[in-house]
Amino acid sequence: MTLAEKIIGRHCGRQVKAGEFVVADVDLCFLQDGTGPLAVRELEQMGLEKVAHPERTVLFIDHAAPSPRRELSGDHITLREFARKTGALLSDVGQGICHQIVSESYARPGEIVIGADSHTCTAGALGAFATGMGSTDVAVAVALGKVWLKVPQSFKITISEAFSPGVYAKDLILSLIGTIGADGATYKSLELDGETVERMSMAERFTLTNMAVETGAKAGLIGADEVTRLYLKAQGRADDFRPVAADPDAQYKKTIEVNVSELQPQVSFPHQVDNTKPVSEAVGIKVDQVFIGTCTNGRLEDLRVTANILEGRTCHPDTRLIVCPASRRVYLAALREGLLATFVEAGAAVISPGCGPCVGVHQGVLADGEVCLSTANRNFKGRMGNPDSFIYLCSPATAAYSAIRGEISDPREVLG
Repeated sequence: MTLAEKIIGRHCGRQVKAGEFVVADVDLCFLQDGTGPLAVRELEQMGLEKVAHPERTVLFIDHAAPSPRRELSGDHITLREFARKTGALLSDVGQGICHQIVSESYARPGEIVIGADSHTCTAGALGAFATGMGSTDVAVAVALGKVWLKVPQSFKITISEAFSPGVYAKDLILSLIGTIGADGATYKSLELDGETVERMSMAERFTLTNMAVETGAKAGLIGADEVTRLYLKAQGRADDFRPVAADPDAQYKKTIEVNVSELQPQVSFPHQVDNTKPVSEAVGIKVDQVFIGTCTNGRLEDLRVTANILEGRTCHPDTRLIVCPASRRVYLAALREGLLATFVEAGAAVISPGCGPCVGVHQGVLADGEVCLSTANRNFKGRMGNPDSFIYLCSPATAAYSAIRGEISDPREVLG
């Protein structure tokens, strides 16, 4: 069985195969302030205002945190009151992005994780079948502890060799999305393995699985191994580890092999994530704003890469730099290491842990015609709050160096 078949089968109490529709037990459900209020209202209308497993249901206030408008403040109250009423857990303003905190504190290998957010697939790096669903489906899972789904077919993506200096996991996943296409893996499970993945840190693995959905995939999965065990131990969750792996004779819809030794830094051009090109084709594009953070690249390793490039340098006078740690834990670690001081000295605005400018609600909405270079996962038209602006996606290294230069630049000039 593939990883997807194996995990889903365990939650159905029987063997399953790709293409089957099943009802499976859910281990963890979560909502965020963009989708959560709708889910709560759906539960009220269905007469199901209850939580099957309060200790494994989390409500996050992260997308508009702190709130920029009174309407959104009202939505926050809806979530806080639902948490008090049902005993569900609440992650309030300043604690960080749902996907980061789920990975740090909640998701376990071998689990089924359901979130009312498309990038729920991030937790697949822990060997969990983690997938985003609509608010109504997640609401029912919250109330009943079960969910219906179709067992997905799987693509096996085997990654080999080592990255060159200045090239990172973000460049790999952008390149893969460009190869597969925005709908090339619709409702498939992307299972990533190979020697390169085995050597990757959890931060790098989270970057890969976070963006699986940008190919249309239902989930992105990496087996739980020694790297996973050490990560969970570092989070104080050693007992949550269990090894999870696909069977050697698992059947896949497609197999893709990638050698990263020749990979260049990648840039995703507006307005589609799969519109990816080597950085050499983007060099010289003027940048008004650079944003480093999000559930894709707001982890401590990403901030270290950023600080390494910014140390002793300052941002271009015509370019704004916004840095947003993905969680309070990341923020505090960066604070202790002196990374935040480096950002501020370079001219950056460091903001509270959360989604920040990514979804275009606040803290970095672009003006007409402006260009933002972002480490986020989406560059759709209007994504950052203005349909008359332009978003390019890249790695933290490319973003940091471009902030200094004031234009999209190749980080290998300083890291090669």
